[in-house]
Amino acid sequence: MEDSKMSSNERPRRRVLFVSAGASHSVALLTGDSVCSWGRGEDGQLGHGDADERHLPTIISTLGECEISAITCGADHTTAYADSTRTVYSWGWGDFGRLGHGNSSDLFIPHPIKALRGIEISQIACGDSHCLAITTQGDVHSWGRNQNGQLGLGHNEDSLVPKKVVAFEGIAVKMLAAGAEHTAAVTESGKLYGWGWGRYGNLGLGDRNDRLVPAEVAGVNNEKFTLVACGWRHTIAVAESGNLYTFGWSKYGQLGHGDYLDHLVPHQVAALKNNPIVQISGGWRHTVALDSSGRLYGWGWNKFGQVGVGNTDDQTSPQLVKNLAEEKVKQVSCGWRHTVCITERGNVFSWGRGTSGQLGHGDAVDRSLPKRIEALSADGLACQELESSRTTTSTGSHWISPSERYAVVPVETVRSLSRNMHQNANVGDNEVPSSDASVPDTDVKRLRTGF
Repeated sequence: MEDSKMSSNERPRRRVLFVSAGASHSVALLTGDSVCSWGRGEDGQLGHGDADERHLPTIISTLGECEISAITCGADHTTAYADSTRTVYSWGWGDFGRLGHGNSSDLFIPHPIKALRGIEISQIACGDSHCLAITTQGDVHSWGRNQNGQLGLGHNEDSLVPKKVVAFEGIAVKMLAAGAEHTAAVTESGKLYGWGWGRYGNLGLGDRNDRLVPAEVAGVNNEKFTLVACGWRHTIAVAESGNLYTFGWSKYGQLGHGDYLDHLVPHQVAALKNNPIVQISGGWRHTVALDSSGRLYGWGWNKFGQVGVGNTDDQTSPQLVKNLAEEKVKQVSCGWRHTVCITERGNVFSWGRGTSGQLGHGDAVDRSLPKRIEALSADGLACQELESSRTTTSTGSHWISPSERYAVVPVETVRSLSRNMHQNANVGDNEVPSSDASVPDTDVKRLRTGF
């Protein structure tokens, strides 16, 4: 509907252009350069100037005049890019320098990354604790945690500001993907690279060793690769042919090969060999793939329904995501334990873990089937009734005392009263009671301390 055809008191209809999911939060880019976020907010990852959860999409007021053109979620932080001003913004949990501002402070409203000002960026990738950016010239910059070499800088020291990955000098990088502690890249010539933590073969290099600099994956069936994505400890890649390959950790079937075997080199997902894949995304332990007909497939860890097949059983091979038969999906993003997608009709669906409101339905309930987010969908409220955060200037609050926050890692051994109440809420058809969430086997609970 054109603005000129609206009544004077009707708000403009907006559409969701892109969605990105983090550990327990979600972010959407809308027409009109608006950005909204929802879900867990205790580390500032929502950008609203506080540590509150949002169970419904809320406009980030401080980005209102920034002309944002791209968004990307890390686990507990978020980035945005404005093409018109060539500015990268970041906010959220700041440990290990993942925000790129030269320190490890958390930020509760977006701030520009000074080291990247004026640089034209084609893509930003965010992992658990590190980020990377590709310039339009094909150069790569990385920053954040680097204990296993995931920044590709030739050492394992963290970087508090973006630094150029010199190993890619003369090599034009097309696409990047970041996992928990590893990174992957596809070049313009179709080559695949991996670096960082490689214990499960997630670098695709045929061994379980770490790499401090990008290493080229050996050729696979003479394929040229066009897309790459990372899960927590696994990697997904798509070739020009549309063939899908996965490698790395498969304890929960997240590689999609019908078993639980790790693969140290790219291995084709046979179940989708007749379905040309055009988009992929990796969650903590699950994977989704979109084919050229707009059909969405999911597999892997499914404890909270994040695969989208109506149950909570792990799936070792690709399964058609249900409740989307009448729509064609055009974009999808996996969070740690939830999934969000946009359809060609402009509807937004989410499913999986919902205990922090990251599904955007106004509650804190897990769902094993996709449910339309009414506030954002073209067949719903079409973004006309979205609230905005109260912080409107850069002088707003950007620090929250440790006593006002919860633990960062999404474990539920300690909960606020409100989360206990959420657990006891009524659960409807195809909804899963929020009860337990495991954490990485080697992780310790990250308690907040002062800066």
